[in-house]
Amino acid sequence: MGGFNADRDPSAALRCSALMKVYARPVVDGLSFEVHTGELYALLGPNGAGKTTTLRMIAGLLAPDHGTVEISDIPLSERAEDAKQYLAYLPDEPALYAKLNAFEYLEFVAALWNMDARLAEQRAAALLDQLGLTEAASQRCEAYSRGMKQKLALAGALLHQPRLLMLDEPLTGLDAHAARLVKDILRDHVAAGGAVLLTTHILEVAERLADRIGIIAGGRLVAEGTLSELRTRTGQADGSLEDLFLQLTVVR
Repeated sequence: MGGFNADRDPSAALRCSALMKVYARPVVDGLSFEVHTGELYALLGPNGAGKTTTLRMIAGLLAPDHGTVEISDIPLSERAEDAKQYLAYLPDEPALYAKLNAFEYLEFVAALWNMDARLAEQRAAALLDQLGLTEAASQRCEAYSRGMKQKLALAGALLHQPRLLMLDEPLTGLDAHAARLVKDILRDHVAAGGAVLLTTHILEVAERLADRIGIIAGGRLVAEGTLSELRTRTGQADGSLEDLFLQLTVVR
């Protein structure tokens, strides 16, 4: 099992070094950053900045043309199976099996991680309850709303207690109540010793939740730090994250 432990070595949960991905042009261009244990890191950028491509390389779905990814100090290129034990990735369009109900879907996910059946059942029930899906758990996924599907996919990502939880636009399709619930769950995951890397276009979410923020444009990291550090860098002592983001990515 690749679950995290709050007492383990506090080294980086994720380390990306000089990542590059080139199609007709460099989409990710020498990107380096780290996500620490016990940290929520928001990776922000305009459309086409390379955020999703970066997440897909970290998840092992795309091979970088250059650079390295280490998950919990394990090189992804050399020991992919071991490294992925510590990772869960939730894309912006999660794939669920339409004919399975919530319990069956989580049972399937648990089997992929070779989880103990009793532990998996307990974790599944707790997550469904926490996400407000218990009453709908016997319904097939095809009957779920987009927001319900998003919450079930999050339950699947959290089931094996990954050290690094990686999410691409996790609040898409969620109403205000569900979005607040998901944000609380992410903070709980970090407080328990995990790490979260997320992308979002909702800058207020990053401003309130993130311990550190990385801003990319043109596939490159143009700024990184806490909100206070970004304010100091841009000379906007009272600036909102939106103000800082626009200065760093548009007015350049």
